[in-house]
Amino acid sequence: MPELPEVEITRRGIAEHISGQIVSGLAVRQPRLRYPVPDDLAAELSGQRIEDVRRRAKYLLLDIATGSVLIHLGMSGSLRVLPSDTTPGKHDHVDIIFGEQLLRLHDPRRFGAVLWVPRPATEHALLAHLGIEPLEEDFDGAWLFAATRKSTTPIKLWIMNAQRVVGIGNIYASESLFRARIHPDTPAGRLSAQRCARLAECVKSTLQDALAAGGSTLRDFVAVNGNSGYFQQNYFVYAREGEPCRVCMTPIRKQIMGQRSTFFCIRCQRP
Repeated sequence: MPELPEVEITRRGIAEHISGQIVSGLAVRQPRLRYPVPDDLAAELSGQRIEDVRRRAKYLLLDIATGSVLIHLGMSGSLRVLPSDTTPGKHDHVDIIFGEQLLRLHDPRRFGAVLWVPRPATEHALLAHLGIEPLEEDFDGAWLFAATRKSTTPIKLWIMNAQRVVGIGNIYASESLFRARIHPDTPAGRLSAQRCARLAECVKSTLQDALAAGGSTLRDFVAVNGNSGYFQQNYFVYAREGEPCRVCMTPIRKQIMGQRSTFFCIRCQRP
């Protein structure tokens, strides 16, 4: 699934092309996505100007005067900006058309979403209960220390809970915890203020490094320009079970936490 860096890269890519543009049409070839594409979406969008392209967690919001188009990429979706006469492929389900160009949702598994959200978007059921954004200033060691007190939840699962912190998926949780030298099983409430500060810094730096690298190649994820990310070439632990730690040469271990594979170095990340 595209994680926060991949969604932010997509946001930046499409904003460059569609911000300020007027919607001239909508083509829905497959309305049965994770949630049905609204029947009245074309009427809501036609003739409207895209005022802004925002991201909230792993959701994209295309703002117009009366509301927003909410887009989620699901497990394998991607958005591309293409000439409006580009022939659609089998899994090209929705086009938002802007004269001579269009924004196309490609979603082989159809777990994505294209919805209409009246203002204010933050009150929509999919967004209302989301947690803090990890790349914003408010997410720091002091916030993390205060929020985790008395929690017995393993810190990896804690930071992956979108009601607490948004957008930290499995890859970036494992990588951030390695950089912070924190074992993923450590109860969140046992982390000291100093370790919370270190973890908050490492979450930010991991996500920022992934953004700089164009994200990770996650199955068929591609950016708006068709390029794949290469952050996976710099993984310290993720998907490296049995390979030597890049710091101490100890074999990387894997265990299942919350039904997800977790990778760590037992020497660098002592419990």
